[in-house]
Amino acid sequence: MLIEHLNHRLRERDAQALRRQRRTAESPCAPHQRVSGRDMLSFCSNDYLGLANHPDLIEALAAGARRYGAGSGASHLISGHSRAHVLLEDELARWLSPCIPEAKTLSFCTGYMANLALLTALGDTSATIFADKLNHASLVDGALLAKAPLQRYPHGRLDLLANQLWRCSTPIKLIVTDAVFSMDGDLADLPALLALAEAHDAWLVIDDAHGFGVLGNDGSGSLSHFGLRSERLICMGTLGKAVGLGGAFVAAHPSVIDWLVQSARSYVYTTAAPPAIAHAVLTSLRLIAGDEGEARRARLAQSIAMLRDGLTTLVQQYPGLGWRLADSATAIQPLIVGDNAAALALAAGLDAQGLWVPAIRPPTVPVGTARLRITLSAAHTPKDVQALLDGLAQAAGTLQ
Repeated sequence: MLIEHLNHRLRERDAQALRRQRRTAESPCAPHQRVSGRDMLSFCSNDYLGLANHPDLIEALAAGARRYGAGSGASHLISGHSRAHVLLEDELARWLSPCIPEAKTLSFCTGYMANLALLTALGDTSATIFADKLNHASLVDGALLAKAPLQRYPHGRLDLLANQLWRCSTPIKLIVTDAVFSMDGDLADLPALLALAEAHDAWLVIDDAHGFGVLGNDGSGSLSHFGLRSERLICMGTLGKAVGLGGAFVAAHPSVIDWLVQSARSYVYTTAAPPAIAHAVLTSLRLIAGDEGEARRARLAQSIAMLRDGLTTLVQQYPGLGWRLADSATAIQPLIVGDNAAALALAAGLDAQGLWVPAIRPPTVPVGTARLRITLSAAHTPKDVQALLDGLAQAAGTLQ
């Protein structure tokens, strides 16, 4: 009975063009990658600076394993908290301290776990959570697991958020938002959100997964990009995207961090990430903050401009397809197709040309906005970007 029930549900997904499939990467993360037995040009990783296969990071990871071993062996509060974790948390605190006075940081295995920790530990019965409707799933799940009531506001509608805050009577208020929205690539209006937090005595919780390493002074993230500074800021950043490795962190006022250590279940009750990863992240941070990081961000910006120019022309050439280019200045460049089956057909047309750009469909994005989520890396060359534009033009001609 259970198997037949699940098979029925899977067939329903097939009928709606919603079934997800995995593919197997057989070579390191890079624009040119061996995938399920084929050589592909990839535009779907979050390796925005092209550091995931950097030789310095590979050597640092190996050196970290030689020094600290392969695993941590226990949770941070038992015996898994390594000197490598301490050094990383201190360095990340230094990065975020210009924006968060007296900043302390706490390291996590993943950004998902960090967001669950934040919202469940801070969102108790004395709080209310206010969340943008396009927040990442980890923020949504954290808010749903929290004991605090949840109020969601339409994407970017800060006028409606202000009204919600004005009507709220709980002593603790948590405004929760992505900095760079992962499926649209647009930036939240963080200065306006901070102004609302200050006006209504609220915390501003920011998921900077797609900004850290790319935006701001020396790649220090979205808070720096907007020149923000406040002890009301709580920032989560990931280390597996632009940083090129794995894990995540939360940066906040020391009292916030201390409370997370005491009460965040997805921190307290899980094995600490391998210290070798923390050791290698320190090397990545040095690269990001140095001349090489600056050069990589410049190359990424050039690729973004080239792709947007080409996509704008393409959308204008094929109006009958109903394609739309999202308003994004970041490495995430969604081409919105609309229909689920049409998005799959476009992805399949690119795949046949050796171009890997998966279709993103509901529930990851709203119904009727299926898309190709094109992501760029500093490791992409102008030739790579042109190959994608040519491939899209060929697919468009076939589909029209």
